[in-house]
Order: sequence, then structure tokens, then C-alpha cells
Amino acid sequence: MTKVLFLPFSIVGGFLAGKLATFAFERIWRMVDDQQSPHPRQRRVEWSKLLAALALEGAIFRVVRGVFDRGTRKLFTHLTGIWPGEEAPKHA
Repeated sequence: MTKVLFLPFSIVGGFLAGKLATFAFERIWRMVDDQQSPHPRQRRVEWSKLLAALALEGAIFRVVRGVFDRGTRKLFTHLTGIWPGEEAPKHA
């Protein structure tokens, strides 16, 4: 039941995180290069520039998504008193 109640929080948080991460990546990339960020589908792109862009984009998206996920879970807990997830990391 908690998963169903948390779903709208997760969807909205994921959407907002994606928008913010895209904005952040574009701003940061402009500091790295004066051209648009490279994409794998583009034929004439240097591998080094493509790998740097993909790594930077991936790191930004992961951090922003993690922050939003944690924030939506804390908000949900504040509103309902129920933590929607695991209590602690699982041991290997």
C-alpha cells in the first residue's frame, strides 16, 4: 500500500529531477566547451569529448535524481509517518 501512495511523489520528483539535471548539465557543459554537448548519434564527434560529456551528464543525473528521491521520501515520511523504502543498506 505504501508503494501505491508513494508513486505520485516518485513520478513528480523524477520529472523535476530530470528537468533540473538537464538544465545543470547544459550550464556546466557551456563552461567546458563553447559548442553544444556531443551525442553518440553524431558522426563527427571526438571520442574524448563524447566520453567526457557522457560521464559528466551521468554523474549530474545520478546526483540530482538521488537528491530528489531522498527529498520526496523525507516529504512523504513527514506527511504520513511512513518511510517508503528500506531502513538500512543490506549486508553483502
